Amino acid sequence: MAEATDTPPRDDREALQAAATQRLHPLSWLFTLIAQLRAFALPLIVLLLGGSRQEGDDIGDLIGLAAAGVLAVVSVWHYFTYRYGFLDTALVIRSGLLQRNLRLIPFDRVQNVTLHQNLLHRLVGVAEVRLESAGGMGKAEAQMQVLKLEQAHALEALVREGAHRARAAQAHEGGNSSGDDAPVLWLALPTRELVRLGLISNRGMLVVAAGFAYLTQAGDVFTKRLSNGIESVGREGIAMAEAWHLGPVAYAGLALGLLLAMVVGVRLLSVALAILQFHDFRLHAGDRELRVERGLLSRVRSHLPKRRIQAYSLSETLLHRWFGRQSLRVDRAAVEAVNEGQSVRDLVPLATPDGMDGMLAALLPPDGWPLHAWQALHPRAWWRVFAPWAVAVLAGTALLVAFEGPVGLWALVLIALAYLRARVWARYSAWTLAGGVVAFRHGWLDRHWRFAEARKLHALQVTQSPFDRRHGMATLHLDTAGASPMEPPLRIPYLAVADAEALAARLRALMPRDEGINRARTGASAAPAA
Repeated sequence: MAEATDTPPRDDREALQAAATQRLHPLSWLFTLIAQLRAFALPLIVLLLGGSRQEGDDIGDLIGLAAAGVLAVVSVWHYFTYRYGFLDTALVIRSGLLQRNLRLIPFDRVQNVTLHQNLLHRLVGVAEVRLESAGGMGKAEAQMQVLKLEQAHALEALVREGAHRARAAQAHEGGNSSGDDAPVLWLALPTRELVRLGLISNRGMLVVAAGFAYLTQAGDVFTKRLSNGIESVGREGIAMAEAWHLGPVAYAGLALGLLLAMVVGVRLLSVALAILQFHDFRLHAGDRELRVERGLLSRVRSHLPKRRIQAYSLSETLLHRWFGRQSLRVDRAAVEAVNEGQSVRDLVPLATPDGMDGMLAALLPPDGWPLHAWQALHPRAWWRVFAPWAVAVLAGTALLVAFEGPVGLWALVLIALAYLRARVWARYSAWTLAGGVVAFRHGWLDRHWRFAEARKLHALQVTQSPFDRRHGMATLHLDTAGASPMEPPLRIPYLAVADAEALAARLRALMPRDEGINRARTGASAAPAA
């Protein structure tokens, strides 16, 4: 875990240790043990199901019991050696017995306070508290597992109040004032909206794909059993069809029915996951920060300072338009916690376009929303999108003709579809810089908007690939502090070279005046700077 500050001077260590006097909940060792055992649960299940055991062979059981005993001792040790306390401007944490750690976490570094309650937490009346900062490198600055629910709320209030005081003092020194938070309910999702969210999303398919990917990597024994099971079911199905004397039409109907059943099953799984994750979703907004509460079995409450939002991703898929909804995700300045389930990336899982416009207008600068003054891409942008698909279709058609004969020529119909897609994509895609917000929209059946405040950009780069130079195009890459690998990059492709350079110059004038950060590069590389 990253240190929030440097090691305090030796003269101050005794005072800091004296300030850290509060303990965790007496059952915290149990929850720590459960968390540690959870990490070994899946490998153990795979070992038990896929491995082989000989009669009288108890060495595996002994090793498992010994490992569980060691983890239990470590968990109890953690409870007796972990202490925390407060100073005027910081949180003090000391832990360890053989190797003692003393950490000082200033309140103004804390960017998010997360309260997490799973079903067991709620039954016992406790909560896990996580403090996150931008320098956590994917880990929480502090993770307290667990506290009494009253203590968790008190800790949350103290940290947030301390952070607000620190920022107010900084604002006062800079001649600015900081208003008081007045949380207002922006969005609440009832169950019917969660059903729509599940029908729109692909969470069920992602879970099924991830499960199969993991299990197929578990070992040859499991893979062989899975393939044998599928083969056995297939043989029984064929034998049953032959006994019923089914014709080609009945076979096609049966296959279609099975496919439909799979689609319905995946969608129902998506609905269930949406209800589990976003049950009783509430988004509150104050003057300085946003608060998100959600979860059915595991209840999570997170805080996100508005100033930490770096970029936005607005999505409107074909199913979104069918239901009249949109979704919004954000990139935050803090490095995301390892546990994505506790992040505030899905800021608005589902909302009507009018409701989304109101929230974005409040989050962005004046005149920043709705986006306007859209500029078209290079006139030949459609060709850059169409050409790779055309080459792939021609190559696939050649292979089909070689193996199947003239019947394979039917694949050339896909060229017309690729041409239509490229034309529609290029006609809809555009960019804008207005009201201090730079944005890029694109899509065909699914439409997406990616945008950010220009003052929050950390770097920009104009690049040209060999194909770009051939067609007189360039790509403008925009970098923010919270760029996520799970989101599409913030870039504007297929620009005319003059437009890319002019836009880069306009953005440089709006970026922070920091010579180490505010820079623009023009080159022939195909990828942005790391």
